[in-house]
Amino acid sequence: MLDWLRVSASRVRGLLARRRLDQDFQHELDAHLALLTEENIRRGLTPEEASRTARVRLGAVTQLREIHRELHGLPWLETLARDIRYALRMLRKNPGFTTVAVLTLALGIGANTAIFSVVDGVLLAPLPYEQPDRLVAIWESHPGAPRVWISYPNFQDWQRDARSFRQIVAFTSVGSDLTSPGTPEHLEGELVTAGFFSALGARLAVGREFSGQEDYHGGAPVVIISDRLWRNRFGARPDVLGKVVTLDGVDCTIVGVLPAGFHFESDPDVYQPLGQGDQLLLNNRAIHPGILAIGRLQPGVSVAQAAAEISSIQKSLDQLYPNDDRDVGTDVVPLKQNMIGNAGEMLVLLLGAVGLVLLIACANFASLLLARSAARVREFAVRLALGASRARIVWQLLTESVLLSVGGGGLGLLAGKWGVHPLLAVIPGDFPRRQEIGVNVSVLLFALGVSIAVGMLFGLAPALRSSRAELEISLRLGGRGATAHHRAQSGLVIAQVALTLVLLAGAGLLFRTIRRLWDVNPGFETRNLITFKIGLSPQLTGTPSGTRVASQQLMERIRQLPGVQAADFTNLIPLNRDDNDSPFWIGTHAAEYSQSAPRLNLYWTGPDYLQTMRIRLLRGRFLRAEDTVQSTPVIVVDKAFADEYFPGKNPLGEIVTIAYWGTAQIVGVVAHVRHWGLGDVSQWPKSEPVYASIYQIPDRWVPVFYGDLTAITRTPLPPASVMPVIKSAVYGADKGQPVYKVRTMQEIVSESMASQRFPMILLGAFAGLALLLASIGIYGVISYSVTQRAHEIGIRMALGAERRHVLRMTIGQGLRLALAGLALGVAAALFLARVLSSFSGLLYGVRPGDPVTFVLVSLVLTVVALLASYIPARRATEVDPMVALRYE
Repeated sequence: MLDWLRVSASRVRGLLARRRLDQDFQHELDAHLALLTEENIRRGLTPEEASRTARVRLGAVTQLREIHRELHGLPWLETLARDIRYALRMLRKNPGFTTVAVLTLALGIGANTAIFSVVDGVLLAPLPYEQPDRLVAIWESHPGAPRVWISYPNFQDWQRDARSFRQIVAFTSVGSDLTSPGTPEHLEGELVTAGFFSALGARLAVGREFSGQEDYHGGAPVVIISDRLWRNRFGARPDVLGKVVTLDGVDCTIVGVLPAGFHFESDPDVYQPLGQGDQLLLNNRAIHPGILAIGRLQPGVSVAQAAAEISSIQKSLDQLYPNDDRDVGTDVVPLKQNMIGNAGEMLVLLLGAVGLVLLIACANFASLLLARSAARVREFAVRLALGASRARIVWQLLTESVLLSVGGGGLGLLAGKWGVHPLLAVIPGDFPRRQEIGVNVSVLLFALGVSIAVGMLFGLAPALRSSRAELEISLRLGGRGATAHHRAQSGLVIAQVALTLVLLAGAGLLFRTIRRLWDVNPGFETRNLITFKIGLSPQLTGTPSGTRVASQQLMERIRQLPGVQAADFTNLIPLNRDDNDSPFWIGTHAAEYSQSAPRLNLYWTGPDYLQTMRIRLLRGRFLRAEDTVQSTPVIVVDKAFADEYFPGKNPLGEIVTIAYWGTAQIVGVVAHVRHWGLGDVSQWPKSEPVYASIYQIPDRWVPVFYGDLTAITRTPLPPASVMPVIKSAVYGADKGQPVYKVRTMQEIVSESMASQRFPMILLGAFAGLALLLASIGIYGVISYSVTQRAHEIGIRMALGAERRHVLRMTIGQGLRLALAGLALGVAAALFLARVLSSFSGLLYGVRPGDPVTFVLVSLVLTVVALLASYIPARRATEVDPMVALRYE
């Protein structure tokens, strides 16, 4: 206790001693201020001017107090707190400088924060499952395609024989029409095998997952529903287990409810056992009905070891089932990598692009600090003359720059949070993990780290330059003669212009790509087309013949509606990137379904499809209503198909054998239709369109294809006016037939360009920000130059220089900076262009070094530089020579 009292008394005596020293120092400072004021009055200044000048010269003398108190053991935390308070006072005295600096950094940090939130949610954050690094996706592979969907019998063999996995499960996406309880609605769903959720490490909020006894043909119809469906249809009641929902005419018992935060692919609302799916698709080893396998590795097993085991099992299956599995391989990849796909490379590119915006903002920030430190050079010289160390000046300036950057980071974080919502609006709908994009702790730490790093790195150079001021020259010249500061600012502006050119060139190349894609002829007329799906009532589709009749009657009602020019059903829509590929052989061929056979995309459609789409008929005829299951199977081939497989000859009358169907005769040739996309489709499987009548679909395939048909309607009326009429016609047949996925063909065409449009929009936004910041930088440098050269300009004008000469001289300075930046930026822009061209399908019809793009963006930058230089140049012409000379 006595020791504690002695230590406390010692601390109190130390505090009193420091307070007496502070009071003594304040007396000395007041006395010195009085002497300086008196000296200024003797030099001819008024008392007010003398006092103000003395206070400015002694603005840094408080550094003596800092040194004095540090010598007496002032704690470093208290020193830091006082430095922060002093920095805040200095920043408050210069609100214009503070506002511009903070807003400049807010733009750069905000853009980076928004993009980083996407990068973090998609690339960096682990999958929201238990031990996600142990999860892998398992694909099959064919000679012409490295990754294809798997066949269900192959999956069952992998599941039985593989030892590298704790669990192997499978799933496939499927839509379901819910008709009870409540209003009929089409729901997105998944068919999953037993143990699917436990393999992911997900726990249901209510109930259980499927058992092995339910995951087979003939098992009890059960369903697991999403939290959204539970709340919307059942009011989140805990007694939902055992309730019944009617899906596609089947009453399914609810056995579980997923937790609210669970996400998987497209956020389906219903999950059903995969083994209860269509047995025609599941039991055929040669068919790959959109199924993907997921495996959880055993402890200590690597992805490479698991891949080797699955490959070995599949090689054995290839030998056991040569007709179905010949040339089939496997591909095992981490599940996260499988989900992200090529999106990771695009996000890294965009993160690098937005990093250029931050560099431009930082260059502006450093330029502002240089200009401000040049204006304070006399203040720093006085501090040094009074005994302050250069380290203290550097530390104080760094404190100010960090405070500015943290303020900019705070505003940037808000801007980034607000920017996430419009960013999600332009992200393509199939972009991976978009549900997990948002501002979280990682994003907050990123913004804080960037803010502090910017303040330290870009505030250090101005601080070091200011601390090296020569005392005698600085006190004599004050703010004039800061040539080094001006050179540094000019260099920063040149870098800004160069970086801005890079972003403008990238956005310009993508913009020209979009323009070229819009000019591509897809092979049909895209205007005035509306597509939608209809969930046919199970009451009308009990038999294959009943399904055909119901569909035909429904389409006839749609065709007779006012304003409908033509309409028909199809299982595929061009540019939608869905497929129905099938192996085929020219001529009559045995039923040998080799995976190395060429493939075609089989369009099951009706006789009015050609008229609805306005595709040109080149030879023969199109499909007719008379082409039914009772008549000879016929097909109409695409011109590209005819040119490749029947070069130099008439394909009419030729026989083609199509797997899973049989032989068909070619009766017509139509113009080529772009199925996969408008641009480069080399990354997609090679399969040309071939058209067959939906009324010739074999009975066993009717439930598979008719349940997923799309109606295409040509009408000059807007969708908002014609769709209610169409829905009335559909609902008139049966209230349980929902109409969903209503889209115009123009929307589908636009969505097919999403891979180009998304980076174009973001690069365009970044380029706009960069252009704004670069123009501010040019304006700031020219304004600073005019201020520094006021004396020179005054002399020039006093000697007879005309205002237009001064205007040309000042604008020329800004133009020289812009041209120097353009020269440096062209090389970097060419590098970015080559990076963009390395992405398959990203550039189309435009060379990486497209001269039109580079000339246009260079002209834009030049015009902006002229405009940014004009305002300070006009101010330079208004300098009064007498005032400038008298001021100096």
